[in-house]
Amino acid sequence: MLCVRRDAGSGVTDNLRGALWMLLAMAGFAVEDMLFKLITRDISPGFALAIFGLSGMVLFAALSRRAGEPVLHPQTFRPRLLLRSGFEIAGRLFFALALAYTPLSSTAAILQASPLVVTFGAALFLGEKVGMRRWTAMAMGLAGVLLILKPTPEAFRLDALLALAAMIGFSGRDLATRAAPQGVSRWQLGTLGFAVLLIAGTILMLTTGVPGHLPQPATWGLLAAETLFGVLAYTALTLAIQTGEISVVAPFRYLRLLVALLFAYFLFGERPDLWTLAGAVLIVGSGIYTLLRSGRVASPPPPTRP
Repeated sequence: MLCVRRDAGSGVTDNLRGALWMLLAMAGFAVEDMLFKLITRDISPGFALAIFGLSGMVLFAALSRRAGEPVLHPQTFRPRLLLRSGFEIAGRLFFALALAYTPLSSTAAILQASPLVVTFGAALFLGEKVGMRRWTAMAMGLAGVLLILKPTPEAFRLDALLALAAMIGFSGRDLATRAAPQGVSRWQLGTLGFAVLLIAGTILMLTTGVPGHLPQPATWGLLAAETLFGVLAYTALTLAIQTGEISVVAPFRYLRLLVALLFAYFLFGERPDLWTLAGAVLIVGSGIYTLLRSGRVASPPPPTRP
């Protein structure tokens, strides 16, 4: 079992940095999701994912070469990174389908169960200590997601299962990213991650059919913007996972849901009800509490007088 150790004096700083990186990553991913949904109005999800993966892979590879390092690390085909790639393929494959064929708000909401899965995995496999209060905060965040979903028998349709499978894939990827060998840079992880997107898009095209036309000129612009936001978000996510404790930074994934709800409202005509807004409040509150609780636990006790 891997154990991640942190000094008491640096834990607060690391967790704060990790939380800020996670907030930046989730805002970027929310924009990426919105752009992907717009793009799939013109081309198939598989084709869109393949182009996105190829362009992001080329950009990350150029950043690796600029840093004077190999595009792929020698550890790329070792078990840890292969496991990460497998989870990445599953997450991206199912998430692309869910984004294309289901409402943005519900897909984003289902994805927010990921912090609870990640926290459980961090405690089980990475040796992180998670106290009862943090577990309670996580459970409150999950309750907020359930308020948004309003679980009914209809929630177990194929589209809900697609988003659920994507959530499990992304959770596994985040845990594997934390356990990745120390020598692998963020640029190399990005190159590998987007190469996996290319593979996932190709698999999707082979199963759903090759597109009959190239993207429209406006769609190429959306693809370029998606690549930019995707690369920035992916880099920030890697930094967040490698900087702070997973159980602390994971709840800040919930920002992705809040930004997605705004896009769903203003761009796709989706109207969140009172239950959705109440769930969003619970989600944000759980993330803020988790960070504040982490600061109290990590702070060293005041010196005692002799």
